[in-house]
Amino acid sequence: MKAGNRSLKWETAKVSLLPSFEQAHEAFVKEHTNRRQGERKGRLVRGHQYAEKLLLQNVWWPVFGSFDNLHPEYEVLDWNRKSQFLDFAYITPFGQFGLECDGYQSHIKDMDRERFSYSLNRDTFLTGLGWRMLHFSFDDVQKRPEVCRMLLQHAIGPAFFYKENAASISATSISSLRIERELLQAAWRLGGAIRPKEAREYLDVDFRTVRKHLQTMVEKGLLQPVSEGKQIRSYEVIPGALEQLLLQR
Repeated sequence: MKAGNRSLKWETAKVSLLPSFEQAHEAFVKEHTNRRQGERKGRLVRGHQYAEKLLLQNVWWPVFGSFDNLHPEYEVLDWNRKSQFLDFAYITPFGQFGLECDGYQSHIKDMDRERFSYSLNRDTFLTGLGWRMLHFSFDDVQKRPEVCRMLLQHAIGPAFFYKENAASISATSISSLRIERELLQAAWRLGGAIRPKEAREYLDVDFRTVRKHLQTMVEKGLLQPVSEGKQIRSYEVIPGALEQLLLQR
């Protein structure tokens, strides 16, 4: 057998060892079902249905490729210590996130005023406890999953980045990435571009430091300078830059 063929055979064998989504999902649900009892187990059996599985298949799995630290039908208590269940909870040392797949019919159209108020108050209460709540519409999960994946990366990317890289990169590198992300978010809020003066005021640092970070971001393809004569007037965000930075590993 030629070396190239041996290499191809080895690569094929490695790929075949990777679990498919269906295999991983079946093991994921089985593991959590076996660990639960009573209503928590019943809620998982009743609550984890087509929409929840589709959220994992179309959105979660393409981004993360595993279900580590993810919990289906996760029980939380409200301010009255009333039990509620999140579709999914992603719990890491760097943050805890609640994920919900909301259908228009059940979550909006058929919701009365009292349930609507409770839904908002519950999210606010959980926010106060340190949760970050992420809501995806069933329509987007089914028809526009790429939008959901982008938003998932935008929300969870920083926590995922620090989890994967905290032991392998320097504090200086982490600080620089944090500054670059904050500058991108500031530029986004300002309409897609930021002036050097605005960046300096935002970071509360000297002009030399701001210029260094802005030039580095131009070199990375995150920003592009907009000139007026020979002077750079502002820096525009390049499409996809924020997502690129959030997932940089």
